[in-house]
Amino acid sequence: MVTVVVGIQLAISLGYFAVMAHLVSHLRHDLGMLAGTIAVVLGVRVALQYMLFLPVGAITDAIGPARAGALACALRAVGFTLLGTTDGIGELLCAAVVLAVGGALFHPAAQSLLAGVRPARRSRGFAAYVIAGQLGAVAGPPIGLLLLNGGFGLLAAVTACAWAVSAMLFLLLRPRHGFLSSRHGAVTRAGLDVRGLTEGVSLALRDRRFLRFALTVAPSTLLADQIVTVVPLKEVGAGATTLFFCVVAMAAAAIQPWCAADGRGERPWVLRSGLLCAGAGYLTLLAVPPGGDQIIVLSAAAVLHGMAAGLTQSAMFQIITRCAPSQRFGSYFGLLSFLAGAVALAGGFAAGRLLDAGPRGATLVLVGLTLIATIFAAALRVPRPRPRETAPTYELARPGS
Repeated sequence: MVTVVVGIQLAISLGYFAVMAHLVSHLRHDLGMLAGTIAVVLGVRVALQYMLFLPVGAITDAIGPARAGALACALRAVGFTLLGTTDGIGELLCAAVVLAVGGALFHPAAQSLLAGVRPARRSRGFAAYVIAGQLGAVAGPPIGLLLLNGGFGLLAAVTACAWAVSAMLFLLLRPRHGFLSSRHGAVTRAGLDVRGLTEGVSLALRDRRFLRFALTVAPSTLLADQIVTVVPLKEVGAGATTLFFCVVAMAAAAIQPWCAADGRGERPWVLRSGLLCAGAGYLTLLAVPPGGDQIIVLSAAAVLHGMAAGLTQSAMFQIITRCAPSQRFGSYFGLLSFLAGAVALAGGFAAGRLLDAGPRGATLVLVGLTLIATIFAAALRVPRPRPRETAPTYELARPGS
């Protein structure tokens, strides 16, 4: 099962980043859209995906992660098909909505499957999952550039096919014998238990310790997202910017074996270290010289941000797994992701206003992000894990089953 999920992650990550790296250029140069229109299309997808994490996490618990993953991949396949075949603002907004729903479904579904793996394999499985995603982030854009020789339509079609195949792979996963029904699971022999759609969210919201934890780590997404805006605006050049993000991805992947060994990802100091690395990364960006040799400082900042991403992803997955009741991983993941997305959107808006103010505003953004990371790392309190009940595990369906 882990092999299937990791293989899906690699395939869809390659396709996703292959398209997204060249989407803005397509909208701008091929379709002739204004920058403001492009910002609306991209912003709708991000904002809607974040808002949907809370209800979609509960839906994942209700219909089962394998079905949710298949639905997510099918929706993403439709979304990328629309991106490659439409040129009107209405159709593109429809594609953005479909992509947002698919993205909101995919993450809790894939990670719920990994959370159900035996503890001995869970850390290694999630490490491989993160590495596959980071490999996609590095290799996807150049693959997309090659496919662009056949036009953006070909690139979108190949990506849609990768998502469609992934949907079929999800459908091959079946709960092992003995887990076809469950007191906690919402998918039973009788079908969908509608109450499961609300019970998971209600349970997560009533868990005060986890709610406090989720509020404390909510800035993690803001810290991860702002480098996409801050680094290009440092005007270090396209080559240096590309190198920066490649180093971030490689560092995040490289630290995963260390996180997986001896269950280190479960330890509170790992998450705290990840937040502090993010703060140190922004502080390092303050030292980027306006001219001359910038590569050394940028590389150091990239390594810090990569370590921050790798440490926080591993730690939060393990903490959610240990805190969520059996078959409620999606609801807990959805609550944390929803709060993190809300902070990222609000913080991104505030940072954008400051960045428009010039060099002084950019300095304030970097200092502010450093302080946010430091303050929330100091305030971090990881909730105690609850006793784990037996959760369903999945396996590939045998031919004829």
